[in-house]
Amino acid sequence: MRTTFPTSVSAAAMTAAAQDYIQRGWTIAETTNGICLITDADLSGIEVSGELAVEVRRFLRANNLTGPVIEIPGAERREIHLVTGLRKAAMALEALREAGATVHTDGAGIPLPPTQLMAGSACWGVAPNEARWIPPVVTISAAVRSASSRKREQLTSIAC
Repeated sequence: MRTTFPTSVSAAAMTAAAQDYIQRGWTIAETTNGICLITDADLSGIEVSGELAVEVRRFLRANNLTGPVIEIPGAERREIHLVTGLRKAAMALEALREAGATVHTDGAGIPLPPTQLMAGSACWGVAPNEARWIPPVVTISAAVRSASSRKREQLTSIAC
């Protein structure tokens, strides 16, 4: 189920959302555009786009591993998967970056719904209350690795 917010976000909606995020233990900041998650080693985000985003979501859903996902509006599909466990995942983070993912951590701000962006509003693809957990970053890394291997298999089968 997708949670969307109206184009003009009311102060009451922002306050209610901010309170919900704070109750989850998240560090947030309110900006002129809305609410941002302030990332750290305990809660960060992995951004994937295009076909990679489609394949990552498919892998997570098929393996019942989906956590909270923020959809960012724009011409190309962009998703930010909230993750934990960055302290001990240097190799997974390196692999994600090499695959084209963006790692949001160390104080980076991630727009949280309801947030106004230039092309529209960020929305939950999977809201925190709909997700059974916040997965460790190695889970998203496995999904990206799976998507990359599927792509190589398709290229190999076409070339032969």
